[in-house]
Amino acid sequence: MNQNSQPNRQDFNQYMVPVFAPAQFIPVRGEGSRLWDQQGKEYIDFAGGIAVNALGHAHPVAVKALVEQGQKLWHIGNGYTNEPVLELAKQLVDNTFADKVFFCNSGAEANEAALKLARKVGLLSGSARKNKIIAFKNAFHGRTLFTVTAGGQPKYSQDFAPLPEGIHHLPFNDLDAVREAIDADTCAVIVEPIQGEGGVITASPEFLKGLRELCDQHGAVLIFDEVQTGVGRTGALYAYMNTDVIPDILTTAKALGGGFPIGAMITTDKFANMFVVGDHGTTYGGNPLASAVANAVFGLINTPEVLNGVRTRAQIFADGLNQLNARYGLFEEVRGQGLLIGCVLKAEYAGKAKDIVTLAGEEGLLALVAGPNVVRFTPSLIIPEADIEAGLQRFERALARFVGA
Repeated sequence: MNQNSQPNRQDFNQYMVPVFAPAQFIPVRGEGSRLWDQQGKEYIDFAGGIAVNALGHAHPVAVKALVEQGQKLWHIGNGYTNEPVLELAKQLVDNTFADKVFFCNSGAEANEAALKLARKVGLLSGSARKNKIIAFKNAFHGRTLFTVTAGGQPKYSQDFAPLPEGIHHLPFNDLDAVREAIDADTCAVIVEPIQGEGGVITASPEFLKGLRELCDQHGAVLIFDEVQTGVGRTGALYAYMNTDVIPDILTTAKALGGGFPIGAMITTDKFANMFVVGDHGTTYGGNPLASAVANAVFGLINTPEVLNGVRTRAQIFADGLNQLNARYGLFEEVRGQGLLIGCVLKAEYAGKAKDIVTLAGEEGLLALVAGPNVVRFTPSLIIPEADIEAGLQRFERALARFVGA
């Protein structure tokens, strides 16, 4: 690439490790729920950076926090603490079940910390055998070797053997299977309240309640992976708040930074105090820049106006998508909670979700897949209603092209 030339999509193929297959266009600017590519084409963003851009692009509150902190202090390492991270920890503790927070840089790192802590809890229980982890098929918990093994999608882990041992995958929403598998050697159960990558499948209240009861009976830690569902995505600050179930450990990332990388594991004193200095760590976790932005983002989202607005927008999406489905008949169902939405293709269109997303992009709409059969939307939590309507019009054009193809 000539250093004076504009980067292009071919540069990705030449210089980047091929673990992603990005679209052919390159976004260069965003404002609210709109994006523009190198050629100036406009897109409406129903993808939200995979449930990350909770306030859309370049929200002035987040930009202000980043600029102000950037003029003061970027990084000091974990030999010191800093004011923004302490403020953010207090926000998380004051607004959840937790007493303590561990900050990191991503959802995978948060889940890695949670799983390591669960293993430590098992070891300190007095039984060297208490290290079994129960996870669920089609789950997704990250791409580190530990978290990708905990995830229940072999396509992501099968080429990296030998994998960490002691992780058992059971059918999601099958409490009888858990009841049969859990025992005194189980140190943890890790579950997503809604399987996002796995197809936007919601855990039933009975399932989550049963997991809580079984973990209590067997002395196991209950971990909620709320990387995708957390920070307002479902219309509650965290999805567990839609239930009567409180986990022992919760992981959060994605929307927490509104686009700036940050993750966190939150837990109670009972479990946090089983970690000691040196048990776990991170160089960048809880750095002042990320923490300052997350403080601003979290504070804005954690308001009745935004959380109630998620529910209002979710209903607009549901009504619009059901109307489109009545017209085109492509989807078995439209499911999810809040602004985590999945359109499940009928059997005759199996495997075609990516084709629809590609057509949507050509029509100026960013969308996602959740497996081969589900089109997924995770827009900004404050997306204007006019942008929802305009985006659904573009989605309709994509569906019309798909049906006519």
